[in-house]
Amino acid sequence: MNFGLDETQRDLRELAADLLAEDEPERRLREAGLLAVCLPEEAGGAGLGPVEMAVVLREVGARAASVPALPALAASLFLARHGTRDQQERPATLALREPGRALADPPATTADRTDDGWVLTGRKTGVPYLESDVLVTADAGVFLVARPESSPEFASTGEPAATVVLDRTPAERVAGPESVAALRQVLTAAVAAQASGVLAGALELTTGYVKTRRQFGRALAEFQAVTMQVADVYIAGRALDVAMWSAAWRLGEGLPAEEDLALAAFHTGEAFRALYTCQHLHGGLGLDVTYPLHRYFAHAKHLSHLLGGQDAQLDLIGALA
Repeated sequence: MNFGLDETQRDLRELAADLLAEDEPERRLREAGLLAVCLPEEAGGAGLGPVEMAVVLREVGARAASVPALPALAASLFLARHGTRDQQERPATLALREPGRALADPPATTADRTDDGWVLTGRKTGVPYLESDVLVTADAGVFLVARPESSPEFASTGEPAATVVLDRTPAERVAGPESVAALRQVLTAAVAAQASGVLAGALELTTGYVKTRRQFGRALAEFQAVTMQVADVYIAGRALDVAMWSAAWRLGEGLPAEEDLALAAFHTGEAFRALYTCQHLHGGLGLDVTYPLHRYFAHAKHLSHLLGGQDAQLDLIGALA
């Protein structure tokens, strides 16, 4: 396993960084085709895989950008592996979370077969960017639902989200029950990749601040207690990076990745905890909602909650041991 990026991946990283630095980054990403790079070439994509998905999402996280890259890339990667050509060509978002249930739990949403196809019954929360079809997990597999009934939610990042209510809602099946775990794995890898970027961006912002902020006639970076706290954040970032890249690589190679993904999910929670340290090192400025660090904190919190928190991941790691 080589964590170094190849030429294509480096070019992809540079392109994503350049586009995210421009005005209207979402439009720029769409125009450049970066939100569809995981689709087959025949469906308008580039046929890339989990590592390339992680490359783009890490750049999104590094800028705490509010763009629909995570659901778009995760959905397209799953459809590239499990969907038909028609399904691959339909933009989709993700609906996996359910009220009071960790992401690792089997879905409570039920699917019933009728003379006309499939219908779904259940409730999904935290569905991001509900502007298109939705990939929904249910007891009988993963389904596509066209613009289901929904109500708006509040997300800590300010991004649009919704609760989706399914009441014998018509759906099109993408794949069977075994695909539920596959979609969960893709989402976990995507969340961990974006969280890795968020922590890297917050660390860069924090190290720049402690180098220039002076107290008692010295830069904060000259105090041992400050450097030790910065080192803790760096270590948290490196631990997340190792688990995330390993999980993405294993997914791309078709190897078992459940353990690596569970570790990446756990360290995504550690990344959120590390943001508290970044806030502390900024003093009162760290609480200013107009200061860039607030965006990183909000994104880290949101991503950690998407995976159910660290306790759920420890339970999963224990079950896998």
